Amino acid sequence: MTAIREMYARWAAGDMGEVDQWGDVTAEPRGLDYAEVSAGGVPAMWLIPHGVGPDRVIVALHGGGFVSGSLYSHRKMYGHLAKAAGVWVLLATYRRAPEFRFPAQIEDAVTAYRWAAARTQTVALAGDSSGGGLAVQVALREPGAAALLLLSPWIDMDPAQAATSYEENAATDLFFTRPMVQGLIAQYLPEGESGLAPEVNAFHADLTALPPVYVQCGGEESGRGDSERLAKLTGARLDVFDGQLHTFQMAAGRAPVADEAIGRLAAWVRPKLGL
Repeated sequence: MTAIREMYARWAAGDMGEVDQWGDVTAEPRGLDYAEVSAGGVPAMWLIPHGVGPDRVIVALHGGGFVSGSLYSHRKMYGHLAKAAGVWVLLATYRRAPEFRFPAQIEDAVTAYRWAAARTQTVALAGDSSGGGLAVQVALREPGAAALLLLSPWIDMDPAQAATSYEENAATDLFFTRPMVQGLIAQYLPEGESGLAPEVNAFHADLTALPPVYVQCGGEESGRGDSERLAKLTGARLDVFDGQLHTFQMAAGRAPVADEAIGRLAAWVRPKLGL
């Protein structure tokens, strides 16, 4: 996972490069097609494995702290998931903070989900980092998803960011520090909006109606606390990958541990989708 560590080290040093270059750590999955679409007005991209029909779909929401990330930075990682699960994936993007603040991102995610759900038989939701938090918010607003697949989900919008994993992993996670995450929250939430409100922070919402949840995170990431807390509240399956960082699955096709993680996600979700 050297490539992931090197990427975050560059980011911590102030060199984030071009957004679409994030996907350079991911190998091209091959054996699938990409088709850009407007999902009810929301920019999105179908990831279509060869020989697979559209009757079962995963709607995926990419990460980027609500301020960055794109269809192109994440298409390959979710392409690996599409191939492994044997289903179409609709990868959706959303308006960015700080130009567009909450609830714009959730509105776009809900629109894309509804668009996909109207066109297929069974739908699951997936998301990484801030996209994982969006996936949970969509599921809270739109009952009927078959499952939630969450990769290092960022759930907690409390500006205090009290998770002890920030201190526990300070030596290994150099980029996702508490001050950095607090800065992202300040860009995401409008002035006067509480980070503890249920519609903003799923940790303060009623989670009993969520579909089955599977959470993966890295043992050395500062955001591990969100994954552990969500699993405790929902009874989700939780896999903590020792020695790994935030969204280490981005190294799919180049690192065995990333491929193993994608394989576990696919094996878990297939029966939830009726496969």
